[in-house]
Amino acid sequence: MAIINNLSFFALLFVTLTVALASADDRTKTVEFNVKPGGEVHTFSEKMREYECSFTYASQGGTNEQWLMSVGLSDDDGLFSCSVWRPQGKSYLFFTQFKAELKGAKIEYASAYSQTAAGGQRDVTLSEDEFTVGDSTVTHKDGKFRAELSKLTIIGRTRHDEL
Repeated sequence: MAIINNLSFFALLFVTLTVALASADDRTKTVEFNVKPGGEVHTFSEKMREYECSFTYASQGGTNEQWLMSVGLSDDDGLFSCSVWRPQGKSYLFFTQFKAELKGAKIEYASAYSQTAAGGQRDVTLSEDEFTVGDSTVTHKDGKFRAELSKLTIIGRTRHDEL
């Protein structure tokens, strides 16, 4: 009888974990993309349902770097988040411009970093005079931005209305 109870318990645990993981997959997505130097303007975007995050930039120096973009929705669909970062930590590219934009959500919080926590390093935030936060965009400030970017984090309130 104990074996049957254990099997039942593990079957229930497996179903519970599978449902939890499936619902998490519906709410978060992380994709890899290359940040390309050369001075040309590039845009990378990712959607989740009716919400979208786009990252537009131009950079110089070095070679392509692998970056990640994660988008996610809160359980109640009230918040949409977007993070763009270089997982190896500090980028060696010089960014001449950047802009991140949320579609379908109004920005409640945003932060930009010149270095990310990786390899024993800590996050280093950009000073507030290097970038500006609007209702739907986070953008570098001409003449103030020091060309160092390794991570952007944005959280927006969706226009999701309860019935």
